[in-house]
Amino acid sequence: MAKLYFYYGAMGSSKTANALMTHFNYEEAGQRALLCKPRIDTRDGAGIVHSRIGLSHECITLEELVRLPEEEIRSYDCIIVDEVQFAAKEQVDYLSDIVDYMEVPVVCYGLRADFQNKLFPGSERLIAIADVIQELKTVCWCGRKATCNLRYNENGVVREGPQVMMGANDSYVAVCRKHFKLGELGPYVEKRR
Repeated sequence: MAKLYFYYGAMGSSKTANALMTHFNYEEAGQRALLCKPRIDTRDGAGIVHSRIGLSHECITLEELVRLPEEEIRSYDCIIVDEVQFAAKEQVDYLSDIVDYMEVPVVCYGLRADFQNKLFPGSERLIAIADVIQELKTVCWCGRKATCNLRYNENGVVREGPQVMMGANDSYVAVCRKHFKLGELGPYVEKRR
């Protein structure tokens, strides 16, 4: 039976690497997997999913997936969505339709919350409807589990601004809740600034 999966984690929890490994594992087993991401994520190009450790693979956009004929979607053994936090609630509902009506598993990877600790729309919808929800863990600079994302710039921690601002280690750091509240980036990030 097909299921809708949501694997979430803070920045640096290897979400994209896991999405790419899942894609590889399906293909290595002789199965067809389709990799996609929301159009808004153009950091590495519209048609590429790229992880910080150097893994990458071609993909389509989530917007293209929604336009594919049902028979083409049914030809895949799995749909894998990276950066799903940027998906609209309606797109997440469509992903659940792929699972429920086309019987194709959908595996989603993304952030749960933004730099203000507010849920992203795509993540909020997945938390409400996914069959399986699992956290991918990473650590704060202090050694505790990191659950929050601090945004920063040359002036320090950023607490206000648009929910979506593309960036990676140059703009965000994963921290524990305590250091999120205190706005402490940690010594490694402080040295880079």
